[in-house]
Amino acid sequence: MYTGYSSDLKQRVADHNGGKSAYTRNLRPWVLVYYEAYFSKSDAQHREKSLKLRSNANVQLRKRIKDSINEG
Repeated sequence: MYTGYSSDLKQRVADHNGGKSAYTRNLRPWVLVYYEAYFSKSDAQHREKSLKLRSNANVQLRKRIKDSINEG
């Protein structure tokens, strides 16, 4: 599972699958199963930080999308 934010989601997924990110290069192919959209960049950054630093937020998200993760 990868957590991040982008102003161009389609391009970001394409970059990951194209090997442009050293962090995700060896884990290809990436399949988008869930995203959240925000009008505010700062809101998106806050949510990303919350998911990365607060394990409970990440656990709750994984529970919410567990079937999508398992099928992906």
